[in-house]
Amino acid sequence: MPVDPVLLAVGKWLGAASGVLAVLMVAGFVAGWGIRFRLVGITSFTALLALSCLAFAISYNPRVVVEGAVNAPIVFDNGSNLVVATAGPDLAPGAFGPTVEQLALNLRGNGRNTPDGLVHVRLRRVESVGPGVSRPVLLAEATRNARGEVALLLP
Repeated sequence: MPVDPVLLAVGKWLGAASGVLAVLMVAGFVAGWGIRFRLVGITSFTALLALSCLAFAISYNPRVVVEGAVNAPIVFDNGSNLVVATAGPDLAPGAFGPTVEQLALNLRGNGRNTPDGLVHVRLRRVESVGPGVSRPVLLAEATRNARGEVALLLP
C-alpha cells in the first residue's frame, strides 16, 4: 500500500484525537483539574503530529522506476548542473540508457541553479588502461530540464 493513503488516514485520526483532547483541555481549565497543563502539552503534540502526517502525505512523491534500469550509486553531484553515477563492471550495455534515465527522473532538487536550466546526468565506469592507471569511460548521459523532461544521449 502506498504511503500517502496511510498517512492521510493517520493524520485524520490524529486530528480527531487532538480535537477531543482540546475539549478535555478546555474542560480541565474550567474545572481546575490538576492535569490541565499536561493536557496542553498532549493536545499541542497530537495536533503537531496530525499536521506533520498530513503535510508528508500531501508532499510524498514515490520514486520513478524505469523498466530495465539498475540501481547505480551517485558518486558526484555539484548541486548545480552535473550528476555522475558509477556503473558496476557487470552492468549490461542494454541497461545503460534506462539506468541513466531513472537517475535523471529521480533527481530531487528544484533549487538547482543552472545557467541554461539543464542538469546533465552521466553514467560512467572506471576501466583499467594499464598497471596502476585507469580512466573514466562515459557510458550514457541524460539531460533533464527544469520541467522534469529527460532527453537521453547515448555515446
